[in-house]
Formats: sequence, structure tokens, C-alpha cells
Amino acid sequence: MASSTQIELWPAEKVVAAVAVNNASNGIRFAAWGETRISEPDLERLVGAVPATLSAALAAHAYYFVPLAIADTGETMIAPNYTVDLGDRAICHRNANIGPVEAVFLSTRLVEDRFGLAFEFFINIAHNFVEAAGVPESFSALAWSQAEAQVRGETSQDAWETRRRAQDTHASQKGIDERSRSTYFESAFSDSLAVYMLSLAVDFDYHDLREREYPLLAAPALAERLRHVSSLFPANQGYEFQILYRRKG
Repeated sequence: MASSTQIELWPAEKVVAAVAVNNASNGIRFAAWGETRISEPDLERLVGAVPATLSAALAAHAYYFVPLAIADTGETMIAPNYTVDLGDRAICHRNANIGPVEAVFLSTRLVEDRFGLAFEFFINIAHNFVEAAGVPESFSALAWSQAEAQVRGETSQDAWETRRRAQDTHASQKGIDERSRSTYFESAFSDSLAVYMLSLAVDFDYHDLREREYPLLAAPALAERLRHVSSLFPANQGYEFQILYRRKG
């Protein structure tokens, strides 16, 4: 295996110039470069899970699947292969504005399985969509009704913290902290949209998504959010949305 001193890091602009971008049937622009260890069919299946109804809001983005995006440089640098040393310097993703395009570089070699890469890709898609199009009002109404009903837990640390801040302020009779509530809606929707796309691409256990010590949103409440997201952004042909509950016995 080559050492990190033998591997030339490429500037993001050089990678973009060297690789042809694919236009998936759903409108998502993507490319693979370097030793990603992802097969072409697997990558196409992953990208194809993004509902076509999201693509208009993502027209300014292109998603590059690369071995490693390096974190400790001012300029966005990409490694064409993996070494332990470079892995220690890498980050899950880095963005770079290259001309009119916002390029999102996703590190494929920092995750151990397809599940991890899929979730990293989908959470980026979800955040980029929210930045461009905002949160559907119907989803915000649903999420807030669940919060007011004291439904247990949330879908991420960010959603949990911003929901708590908005509700604590409201409970203190100071009025709702609208900034926290707005950020909560963005986090909760991004999370739900990402989980929805993840469910189209891979089979997974909901509890696998917990990364920190916060209570996960109760499964029936998550299912309600996901069904709502599915109604807004139906699955593409060849993909199926379903929720299965594990039963004892």
C-alpha cells in the first residue's frame, strides 16, 4: 500500500476538470473519482434513490464520490486513494464552489459499509434541498404538533436541542423562540427526508441512526413523518417505500 507521502493530493478544481459528470435519470448530477471501492451499479442505485421531485432544487449541485476529502487544508483537497494517515486527516464531506456549481465531495473510504455512505449522501442531499427550497409548511405543522404533544425523542442531536430550546422558552411564558423553532423544523425535515431516502436505498434498523446520547423519536411518530415526506416526494420507479415494525415472538 502506498504511503501518504507517495500519494499526491488533488485540488478540488483538478478533480472536477478530470472527471465527467453523469446526469442520473432523476436529474441528480454525480461522478466517481479515484479508488472509491464502490461498484458502478451500486453507485447508480444509490443516486437513483433520490426522488426526481427534489432535483430542481439541487440543480446547482454536483456530488463527487471520492476516496477521501481532506479536512486540514484551507483549500479543498482530495486523495485518490486511502492510507491510514490520510484517513486520519479526512472528513466525511467537503464542499467547494467551482464556477456556478457547488461540488460536494463525499469520502467513500471513511465509512465501513453501504449504509454509512448512503446516509452521508442523503443527509447532504436533504440539507442542500432545504437550503434551496426551505421546509414544506405541512411538515413543519406536523413536527410541531408532535412536539406540542410531547412525543418522545427526536431524529438527531440538532433537532433535539433546537426543539428543546423552542419549547423551554415557550413554557417560560416568554413566547416561542421562533429562531430555534425554525432551525428545529429545518433539522427535523432534513433528518426525515434523509431517512426516507435511506429507506428507499437500503434495509436498516432505525436504531442504527443514533450516534449520540439523545432519545430517538418514537417509531410511530417517525413513521408519520416519513409517510408525509413520501406523499410530498414519491419514490422513483424501481424503488419502494415501506415501514416494517419488528414484532416480538
